[in-house]
Amino acid sequence: MLACIVCAKISRRFRKGIIMHIVVLPGDGIGPEITAATSGVLRAASERFQLNLRLEEHAVGHASLKLAGTTVRPELLDIVRAADGLILGPTATFDFKDEAHGEINPSRHFRKNLDLYANIRPARTYAGRPGRLGDFDLVVVRENTEGFYADRNMEQGNGELLVTSDVVISLRRITRACCERIAHAACRLAMKRRKHLTIVHKANVLKIGDGMFLDICRAAANAYPGLAVDDILVDAMMAHVVRSPDRFDVIVATNMFGDILSDLTAELSGSLGLGGSLNVGDRYAMAQAAHGSAPDIAGQDVANPVSLILSTALLLAWHGERSGAVRYEEAARAIETAVAKALGAGRATRDVGGKLGTIAAGAAIAEILEAE
Repeated sequence: MLACIVCAKISRRFRKGIIMHIVVLPGDGIGPEITAATSGVLRAASERFQLNLRLEEHAVGHASLKLAGTTVRPELLDIVRAADGLILGPTATFDFKDEAHGEINPSRHFRKNLDLYANIRPARTYAGRPGRLGDFDLVVVRENTEGFYADRNMEQGNGELLVTSDVVISLRRITRACCERIAHAACRLAMKRRKHLTIVHKANVLKIGDGMFLDICRAAANAYPGLAVDDILVDAMMAHVVRSPDRFDVIVATNMFGDILSDLTAELSGSLGLGGSLNVGDRYAMAQAAHGSAPDIAGQDVANPVSLILSTALLLAWHGERSGAVRYEEAARAIETAVAKALGAGRATRDVGGKLGTIAAGAAIAEILEAE
């Protein structure tokens, strides 16, 4: 599986019959709808593979703000830390601007406090749903904790400074430690796949920061015999991945470059709604759809649940490898297979050529999963 290799296996022995406790936060907009569809798939997987899943749901985002005066209740972090995984539905992050008034960005909150430093973003085509540029299967490994994004760079405040009403300075932080751990995460994943790593950077202009990132990634790759490594400037990469996405396997990039590139590769596969996403650290992992909360279609039963379903499959695989429980990895593969069969048969939402609503699309995947 894709995400498992980001974290080294832990020595904790997996006991037969133990539950996997997952905290589920439905979020805003289409979040509750796609989360409900995803939960149905999880229940089917749990029944088939005897996963003993325990899903514990809590409100975040606007629902929590209305109920508790904050988008993320203080005790929620400890609840998540005590669980085996987190599923976060899309949230209206752009709405939340003032933490002093309880408007906390849920995604940022968990990513930072759980140190989820690697964002694993697979993109692949499916039989019966050809990509825009032919078949391909790749993964973008995105550094998740620093870079150009202002909310990830400072202990307090953020990395944007308003010098005058007409002048803004945005700071980027690049550290050796973060470069090293994302480089090794990408290398381990590449060794599990086709042993090809592509480093995406802009070291010809950002000579110090991207220069260090590039050097560290190259040095890390030397520790993996047989791993083929190349590097491409980020602007050129946008052209290469559109021209021939099938030439790439695992791609590693700093935060903003990886964010943009992973959205592009998901869309090239057929839709942003087909891209899974897992945020991973050394101890915790958070499944999260690759797209936003889409309030304009909320409540209409038209949203595509596949991104969150695939993200949850990555979470199961991660848990399976770190615990040594093979059945979670088997369940993850079965979910991915069921998604592929549903898409190939046109049992999907309208954005990817089907005619089903959100709940029916999730039910179709669960039905295929149960019938295998």
